Parts: sequence; structure tokens; C-alpha cells
Amino acid sequence: MSEKTRGQELEEKLTWSFPHIGRDAVEQSLEASGYCEGYKAFLNAGKTERECVKEAVKMLTAAGYVPFDRTASYEPGSKVYYVNRGKSLIATTFGTKPLTEGVRINGAHIDSPRLDLKPNPLYEKEEIAFFKTHYYGGIRKYQWGTIPLAIHGVVVKKDGETIELSIGEKENDPVFCVTDLLPHLSAKQNERPLKDGLKGEELNVVVGSLPFQDEKVKEPVKLLALSILHERFGITEKDFYRAEIEVVPATKARDVGLDRSLIGAYGQDDRVCAYTAITAERDTKLPSYTTVTVLADKEEIGSEGNTGLNSDFVLHYIEDLADMAGVKVRDVLRASLCLSSDVNAAYDPNFPDVYEGRNSSYINKGCVLTKYTGARGKSGSNDASAETMAKVISIMEEAGVYWQAGELGAVDAGGGGTIAKLVAHMDVDTVDLGVPILCMHSPFELASKMDVYNTYKAFQAFYK
Repeated sequence: MSEKTRGQELEEKLTWSFPHIGRDAVEQSLEASGYCEGYKAFLNAGKTERECVKEAVKMLTAAGYVPFDRTASYEPGSKVYYVNRGKSLIATTFGTKPLTEGVRINGAHIDSPRLDLKPNPLYEKEEIAFFKTHYYGGIRKYQWGTIPLAIHGVVVKKDGETIELSIGEKENDPVFCVTDLLPHLSAKQNERPLKDGLKGEELNVVVGSLPFQDEKVKEPVKLLALSILHERFGITEKDFYRAEIEVVPATKARDVGLDRSLIGAYGQDDRVCAYTAITAERDTKLPSYTTVTVLADKEEIGSEGNTGLNSDFVLHYIEDLADMAGVKVRDVLRASLCLSSDVNAAYDPNFPDVYEGRNSSYINKGCVLTKYTGARGKSGSNDASAETMAKVISIMEEAGVYWQAGELGAVDAGGGGTIAKLVAHMDVDTVDLGVPILCMHSPFELASKMDVYNTYKAFQAFYK
């Protein structure tokens, strides 16, 4: 073999490219596949934020976590959790270092783009019963037509009883559907811009087509649908005003590809980071820094409301921790470090024009560190400091985690945001870290098992 030239040696020393895990660490394949079996089960069980919280609580209580009590005292290694209104959650393992040295915050979100039922949803038209919907978050509306859909949610009845709904997930359940035109009759529709292929008010879900058997009833198909709901759940039309009902894809999480290297499922943005965060939290035993693992709601619509990160529920929780330790919360926050655990858009070679290849994330190259999000001139972004980037990269490299860095597409192609700026607003050093996703915000998103597994490993290292 010929000796390397001076230029080759210098090139090897000074340049850098992120390795492909499938070439560099093929032995991780079995570990990643095993880990992702639990992840797929979590995706199937948690199609809404409420369901994700319930699944997380099951996992935490099985691992010895107890409800947080701000009047109690806890020792290093103690494990607690706090549920906020059934739709967001915080879990903590107490560390050996004093709180004045900060906490390790890891925040993911558990809401995903979907269709919500309107407050007065049920109607009949030309002897078909429909639910009217209002889409939630950033969806491409045309993707939601002619796919099997399931209905999930809660209804609070007049007497205060809460009814949980789930129709369309079991093998023998009926599913639901948004209709679309056949190509033979779609000439006029074809002239619409793609974003209007299906319009918001056309996202109406078919729920029935048979009439209630009574000649004197004005809307017999609607009445039969209502009577079935009443018989099964005891609810009436008025109860829809006291409900949160979501329409989501009825598909299950599946392996994708002949090599089974990918997972396809609804809601991986951002439940992939929620699952990796909560399992890393669960598996942490005696950390140096106290952990604050957050599964938040409402990120897809700006983190608004009292279950989103734009509220103070996380701040109040950390205030409680500070009060228990007899220290100032501002000192805790200033010394803390946060991973805003959210996904990034993986480079899609079918649509290269919207990416900048040198600064994109790729599947099978590990978790992606996103220094800034936002749009155009970094509008609405946290933009992590060099010191924060160096600290997080050091944590991952010391633990042998495969990581990469990426932006959310080309500079003027679009953009997006995460919870990072909201945590940073509390005077906390924050950076985004998560999984690269193909088909983000679609009813069937794709993620690499290797990337999922290395995100879990990154969170484990972060907590240590």
C-alpha cells in the first residue's frame, strides 16, 4: 500500500463528515431493532397526548416512580412524576449534585398534527352522516383523504363522568374516511394549488349511511349514528360541546423496507423523542444532576395553553424543586442545561431542491443536533451558543453516541420552530436534539431504527 501524501494526511486530520451507522457500527442493528419494538408499541397505544401520558405513567410507576409531593423530601435516586391536566407530564430522578449546579431538562412534545372534531360536528347530507373537523397543526390536507381513520378522545358528561372513546384501532372495529373525487370527475379540482387539493371545510369524515327506521324522523342517518354512540358510550349530541375528540390515522406502526431498517407510523413527530426521553429517564438510576423530563402538549400550535411550554407549568415545577432545596430558582435555571427534544427533516433525495445538502440531517447517521430553527433570518429561533453546542457534543462523544447536525431545509425554503426558545426564555442554555424524519407531518412518517436508538443513548448520556 502506498504511503499517504501530505495532502491526504492533512485532509484526514482537518476535514470531517458524519459516518453512516450501518457501515460504522453494524452491530447496533439488533440492539436498535430490539429497542424499537417497545417504541412501536408506544406509538400504537398513544395516538393522542392524553393516551401518551397514560402510557408514560404506566412505564414510570412500573419503574418505581411516585407522584410528586412538594411538601416531601427526596434523596438522590428518588423518582417522581407530575401530570398536568392529563395532557402533559414531568418526570424526575433526583441527582447527587446540589440544585445550584442546575438540572438537566429534556423536553419533548406528545401532540401531533391531526383532525379535531368541531364543537357541533355531526350532520347529515344526502343521506350520509359526517363529522365536521378542524385540522390541528401543520398538515398537508390532501394527504388525509381516502385513508382509514380512527376516532379517539374524551367526553365529560353532564354528571361529571368522563367517557373515553377509541374507535377504529381494534381489528374488528369500523374505521372512518374523508372522501375525495375520482380522477374521472376531478378536472376542475386538478386546477387547484396542491395545498387546496382538499380544503379545510372538505375534511368531513364519513360516519354512517343507514337510516334510523322511523318515517317521521327528519335526519334518520344522523339519528342512527347518534343512537349507536349513545348505546355504546351513553352520550348525546349536546355532549360534543364537553368533549375533546381527535381523528387520527388508523394504521399501526410497521417496519419499512426489505431490511426492516425504518419504522413507519403516525405521530413520530414528536413521540419518537418522547419515548426515547421517557425510557432514558426511567433507566437513569443515580444521576449527578437532577433530571426534569417533560412531555408537553400543544407544540404543534405554538405551545399555547396551560399544558404547553408557553405556560409556566415547568417553571412552577422547578420553583417547587428550588423551594424544597432552599435555593433561588433563578440560580437553578441559570446553571441548567436543556435538550429541546424534537425531530428534524431528514434529507429526501426525491425533493433535493428544498434542502441544502451540506447542512441537512440524514437517516442512519444518528440523532441530529439542530443549532437553530426558525424561518428565513432565524426568526423565532433559539440559536444555541457555541458553549452549549460544545457541551452537548462532548457529552455524546464521550458516550460513543452517533450524532450529526442539520438545519430544517434550505434558508428560504420554509422553516419551523420547537420548544427551545420557550425554555431558553427561562434563562436556560438550550439546544434542539432529536431524530431525522422523512415525510414529517404526514399520516405515515418514517424514522431510522438506528437513529431512534442513538437518540435514546444520547439522552442516557445527558442524564448521567
